[in-house]
Amino acid sequence: MLRLDNISKGHGSQILLVDASCAIYRGEKVGLVGPNGSGKSTIFRMIIKEETPDTGNVVLDKGYTIGYFSQDVGEMSGKSVVEETMDGAGPVSEIARKMHELEHALSDPDRMDEMEKLVEEFGDAQARYEELGGYALEAKAREILAGLGFAQETMDKDVGALSGGWKMRVALARILLMKPDVLLLDEPTNHLDLESILWLETFLKGFDGAVIMTCHDRAFMNRIVSKILEIDGGELTTYGGDYEFYEKQRAIADAQLEAQFERQQAMLAKEEAFIARFKARASHAAQVQSRVKKLEKIEKVEPPKRRKVVHFDFPDPPRSGDDVVKVEGVRKAYGSRKIYDGFDLLVRRQERWAVMGINGAGKSTLLKLITGDTVPDSGSVKVGASVKLGYFAQHAMELLNPQDTVWDALINRFPKASIGSLRTLAGAFGFSGDDIEKPCRILSGGEKARLVLAQMLFDPPNFLVLDEPTNHLDMATKEMMIEALKKYEGSMIFVSHDRHFLAELSNRVLEVLPTGPKLYGGGYLEYVASVGYEAPGMRL
Repeated sequence: MLRLDNISKGHGSQILLVDASCAIYRGEKVGLVGPNGSGKSTIFRMIIKEETPDTGNVVLDKGYTIGYFSQDVGEMSGKSVVEETMDGAGPVSEIARKMHELEHALSDPDRMDEMEKLVEEFGDAQARYEELGGYALEAKAREILAGLGFAQETMDKDVGALSGGWKMRVALARILLMKPDVLLLDEPTNHLDLESILWLETFLKGFDGAVIMTCHDRAFMNRIVSKILEIDGGELTTYGGDYEFYEKQRAIADAQLEAQFERQQAMLAKEEAFIARFKARASHAAQVQSRVKKLEKIEKVEPPKRRKVVHFDFPDPPRSGDDVVKVEGVRKAYGSRKIYDGFDLLVRRQERWAVMGINGAGKSTLLKLITGDTVPDSGSVKVGASVKLGYFAQHAMELLNPQDTVWDALINRFPKASIGSLRTLAGAFGFSGDDIEKPCRILSGGEKARLVLAQMLFDPPNFLVLDEPTNHLDMATKEMMIEALKKYEGSMIFVSHDRHFLAELSNRVLEVLPTGPKLYGGGYLEYVASVGYEAPGMRL
């Protein structure tokens, strides 16, 4: 169906691919993995013909279509959410837009004299819309949008009024509605809540075309893909299996190559020592010459490419009192919408609460009540004795000084810290080499999130309040953070859509339901086993 035949590709002096080949077949679900900057996005762009290989060919079987979802969604405005979603469906979307305009014209009292003509035009458009299967397509578009978290009333509003994250969902819905033969998905779970991720998981499992995706969500990858395509150091390597299987196979292959390399190095050292010792002796001249020729013919084993994963041991936080935060009789409403009514919660030392709930249930509101960013309408929220609170929220990234470099932001925050410890901290959160000289104003959302988390965790509070801390983090950074937080001696309450993060770090669950909050005395996995679903309202 899709082949990369002996592809070589470079950008300037950087070589991305050298004589790389692979094949993707219909129905295969493939995870594309590799270090940042290794060329994953370049492969996608070559497949859709936005870029061409320096040598080799990208071959797509005749008649097959490609749908590409990227993080760059472009401009969206002037259409309803449904119309924008249907926009990739060709003539149907044009007729839908014309019908929408005619509906407005028919209800305009200033155009009463045109009524007969407008009714005729609307009838013709409606007939053509039905002929092209427009109503079925619109129903499918609404089904996909609902799966991605859109309320029905939002679907008919101007797409231009949406935030960037919700526009991403529209762009994803448009690609899914196309139902191409090959789906290219670049980080499809970014900006999605857990319910939408689970819906997308089900959709892709039932999709009969090929899927190639990059994704930083370990659980999502493991559920979807059955093949991994790794790009690293100019090579493409195929592994049969999910992401977890790939990690194990990669570790085994690295260990075998390391052992082979070390054996050869030991043999070479022994031979070279013999040559150095006896090269001046005429009695050993023939032996020395024989060994020199032998070494010249040996094919050298290359050492395994080492992916640099920086670990960081965060300092222990000061000990807090046993009662970290007490929420008593809290009521909170926004207009007529009641979020909490008589809500009680006690967070005790070393408890790690995961807050679950559908979009808009009040998860972030609870975190804001605890941090004091918002106040209850009635009731009280009391932070306990000796509690040092750290709050990670999306708006925290806006507080970075745009003129500061990454290094400035760290050294200004911790002027007494050693240069070495701050460099290790920067490396652990993905800022190595020249990256520390980047000004904050040009950092991506993910880079800003990493920097804020680095600042927070270097001098850790004893109570962490985290609102979607893993958004945009790559798997290596997530893993480093999870390992560090496993050893963290403080207390936590957090919202996350990452099931691996939830499973590894929670030991209590609070589920926010329309009928009121419900508490579970176990972690995320115990919660799933107890309720029978992975997120509120999403059946397994």
